[in-house]
Amino acid sequence: MRKKVKAAAIGDRIIVVVQKQRSFGEGSNATGVSISNKVRRGDIRHAVVVRARKEQQRPDGSNIRFDDNACVLINKNGDPIGSRLNGVVATELRKKQWSKILSLAPVHV
Repeated sequence: MRKKVKAAAIGDRIIVVVQKQRSFGEGSNATGVSISNKVRRGDIRHAVVVRARKEQQRPDGSNIRFDDNACVLINKNGDPIGSRLNGVVATELRKKQWSKILSLAPVHV
């Protein structure tokens, strides 16, 4: 009999498999090339959930829900692999000590 695994919530560290890799094209700079060398399709990586479609209740009673599920790839030390984030992230990351991810994000909700 299999154990029931709890679904991941915002701020949880998970293990993922890279399914799609963005191609940076011919005019990419050196940083894009180095990132594409770090992450390849089929790699098993660690990640942090930053957005989730599952509605989550905050301590003040308000509910938050995003349009999609998203995560940020991190290394074994917990530092983000990329240097930019696209889109908003939840403020619950501050409570779970992911301040480096919050500093890269353009908007916190």
